[in-house]
Amino acid sequence: MTAASFAQRPRPVRSRIPARVVILVACATVLCALALASVALGSSGMSLQRVLSAILGTGERSDTIIIWSLRMPRLAMAGLSGLALALAGFALQRATRNPLASPSVLGIVDGAALGVVVFLFLFSNDANALTVSIQWQPLAAVLGALGFAGLVILLAARTGAPPLRVILYGVALGALAKAGVTLFIVDGPVHRASQAAMWLAGSVYQARWADVQVLAIVLGVLVPLVFLLTRRMDQLQLDELSAQATGLPVRATQLMLFALAATLTAAAVSFAGAIGFVGLVAPHAARLMLGGRAGVQALGAALIGAAIVIAADLAVRVFFAPLEVPAGAVTAVIGAPYFLFILIRAGRVHA
Repeated sequence: MTAASFAQRPRPVRSRIPARVVILVACATVLCALALASVALGSSGMSLQRVLSAILGTGERSDTIIIWSLRMPRLAMAGLSGLALALAGFALQRATRNPLASPSVLGIVDGAALGVVVFLFLFSNDANALTVSIQWQPLAAVLGALGFAGLVILLAARTGAPPLRVILYGVALGALAKAGVTLFIVDGPVHRASQAAMWLAGSVYQARWADVQVLAIVLGVLVPLVFLLTRRMDQLQLDELSAQATGLPVRATQLMLFALAATLTAAAVSFAGAIGFVGLVAPHAARLMLGGRAGVQALGAALIGAAIVIAADLAVRVFFAPLEVPAGAVTAVIGAPYFLFILIRAGRVHA
């Protein structure tokens, strides 16, 4: 075979689509499939045709009411809260350079829980009835979460603490908040204690469009900030001296990420409750699957976090109907073994 004939042979066409793009598209596809399943399945199952007809407004009136009044708000709340918790965990893991960091380690979730039980304790009468509207409960959760996150950030700023010590501040304040939660539940009305326990486990079954709208507006401000800081997150992966040499204000950037993570967590748990482990599992899974720069990982973490909470809520609706089991119970069942896996893996690496 001559060189000319060899040159004329058609060369095999290689795919130019990066693997990360394929993975992101796969995550988005899984998320869309879970969303459709979440709308279609429940106490009364619906076919895909009925679902699409109801969404477009051409279906039966009963189907339209079930989907738009009950299932769609629940789906939206699950997706938005999962996205927020995943991005909060991602910001913390980048700020601390620690794959074990998550919103719960800064006492943010525990602070929100304390805010909720204090609200239920203060505004319940002798008949176990609230003296104010339950719609004020998310505000109590936000105040509690931001209060404890503010204490952690204040301690870090005053002492110039490194990321590991900041985590220890969060663990200590979180333990203090847990003790307060226990005291208020023990001393509070039994009915309100059970309601607090449901919130502490994390659930989206009481989601309303008004709550979804508020959370969407808040995330519309916070999520772009996360992606605007991804370049700084990449610089933070260097050691401190190298990061400073690139012109990065390391401490200021870490504090910004802590504040952003605290606000994202407060926004999510104020409506969805203390759904655990999403902020740990989703960013870690995104890093394993996608690698690369922070922007790609943040997008992957957001998709995975939303999918985790939607899948957890779907699982409790399908397998435990007609009981309303908190979705946080499922995320804990998934997240706790994964957390142990990360610990064991990290131990083998450093052994």
